[in-house]
Amino acid sequence: MIHILEEAPNHIGAREALLDQSFGLDRHLKTSERLREGRLPAFAYSALDDDERLVGTVRLWSIADEAGSPSLMLGPIAVEKGLQGQRIGDRLMRHALHQVAHAGNGSIVLVGDYAYYARFGFAQGLLDQATLPGPLERDRFLGIEFVPGHLAALKGCLNGTGAIDPAAIQHVDPEFMQVFKTV
Repeated sequence: MIHILEEAPNHIGAREALLDQSFGLDRHLKTSERLREGRLPAFAYSALDDDERLVGTVRLWSIADEAGSPSLMLGPIAVEKGLQGQRIGDRLMRHALHQVAHAGNGSIVLVGDYAYYARFGFAQGLLDQATLPGPLERDRFLGIEFVPGHLAALKGCLNGTGAIDPAAIQHVDPEFMQVFKTV
């Protein structure tokens, strides 16, 4: 049986290994990665088997357009190769979509295969006025709205927002780091 739960710190090593296996070691070069750099995910879920072994992962990141209008960026999502086809990815997606909608978010964007993501309600052509910081195949730039018109209102280059990952900060002023010690 597979259990979907919030990602925990002890999932990090297994998650990173799964993502390397799924997307290759050059996965950090992708345009979507520019929005995730140095940030913590807004939502992160793990799929664990009965032995508490991580077999799937999905994360969503806070982003905003040039005017500060918020959205979320989904990705990456991955399932262990030997378990693909068992609908673990579907369960992860449905869980994430439910949680995001329940939290009151207006939309989610992603860069991915339309044939796969269409079954979850993602559509093409909703982000005509928005772009990403790097190369982008427009037919793979997908979105889903929880608030009608939310995606059409996004304009310009989308950028990462949300909480800074203290582990990703190097050579930072000690006064700045003090903020993280008091939170």
